Amino acid sequence: MSIETTRHLQCTVMRAAGELDHSGRVRFSAHLDTVWDWSPGPVLVFDLAELVFYDSSVIGVLGVAMRRMEAESSGRIILVRPSEHLLSVLRLTDLLSHVELRGSVEETVAELMLAAGPYNP
Repeated sequence: MSIETTRHLQCTVMRAAGELDHSGRVRFSAHLDTVWDWSPGPVLVFDLAELVFYDSSVIGVLGVAMRRMEAESSGRIILVRPSEHLLSVLRLTDLLSHVELRGSVEETVAELMLAAGPYNP
């Protein structure tokens, strides 16, 4: 599994490709810990469309992030381009209501930047 992370002012984008199984979950979770404070909130944007295989580990990764955000009373999880299968799994596990869905990373980043207003360093 490969993980590509891009830091933006208003969010952190994590793109995963390949297979997300138990060993991938460990790597993905460790990576998530590393980038947790990269954006305010944090706002985490997950693009998982290039995963060719995933098991319950994907739910584990998202669940850990959701629980941490709940404990900190802050943060957002945005999924872009989720597959119908992933949507179905999220629905069945009652996690769908805890994430936001978007069509593309680019639109999501632009939307977050507009919502934040002008940048004044």
